[in-house]
Amino acid sequence: MFRTFREEINTIFEKDPAAKSVIEVILCYPGFHAIVLHRLAHFLYKRRIPLVPRVISQVSRLLTGIEIHPGAQIGRRFFIDHGMGVVIGETTEIGDDVLVYQNATLGGTGKEKGKRHPTLGNHVVVGAGAKVLGAITIGENVKVGAGSVVVRSVPPNTTVVGIPGRVVMSHGKRLSAEEELEHGHLPDPEAQAIKCLGDKIRELEQKIDELIKRQEAPALRLIAEEKYPSCNVEIEPIKEEEI
Repeated sequence: MFRTFREEINTIFEKDPAAKSVIEVILCYPGFHAIVLHRLAHFLYKRRIPLVPRVISQVSRLLTGIEIHPGAQIGRRFFIDHGMGVVIGETTEIGDDVLVYQNATLGGTGKEKGKRHPTLGNHVVVGAGAKVLGAITIGENVKVGAGSVVVRSVPPNTTVVGIPGRVVMSHGKRLSAEEELEHGHLPDPEAQAIKCLGDKIRELEQKIDELIKRQEAPALRLIAEEKYPSCNVEIEPIKEEEI
C-alpha cells in the first residue's frame, strides 16, 4: 500500500512542474487525496461491503471536487491534475500512467446495464473539459484534446480532437512528458478545412483574372461582372464581333 502511495507521489513530481515537496503534495493536491480515498473505497467495494464505499466516495467528492465511483478500476501511477469537476463512472477501466485534467468526464451515455463507461489504455492523456462517453475503448498512448467529446473507440498512438472527436494525428510512439503537458496545443481540423477552402477560392479567382486579362473567354468577363462585383476586376468593353 505504501509503495503504491509513493508511486502516486513520484508521478505527481514527474507530471506537474508546480510540485515542490512531498509535504505539499500530501497536503495540497486534491488529485492525490481523491485517488488515495478511491483505493480504499474500491478495496471495500470489491469485497461487497454495502454502503461504506459509496460514503467514502461522497466524502472524497466533498473534499476534492472529484467524483470517482468505487467500482471504477484504476491502474498504477494515475494522476488527476487540478481535478475540480472530474467524473469517473462505475464501469470505467483505466490503465497505467494515465493523466486526466480538470473537468474531464469518463461517463456513460444512457441507463443501460453492465459495461457502460469507457476503457482507457496505458499512457492516455485526457485534456481539460474532455468528455469520453460510453462503453468505448481508448487505445494506448492516445491524446484526447481539451474540450473534445469522444463517443467512438480510438485506435492506439493517435490524437483525437473536436466535437464529436476525430482522429487528426498518428504519432506511432508513446508521448513524452513534455508532449503530455502540451495537451492544449493540438491541430484544429475545422480551421484547416476552412483554410483549404479559402486557398482554393483564391486560386480560382486568380485563374479567372488571368483568363479575363488574356481575353480568352469573353463570357467569363460577363460572369465576373455580374456575379463577382467585389473582385474589383477591371473589364474592358466587349466588341460586338466578340459576341
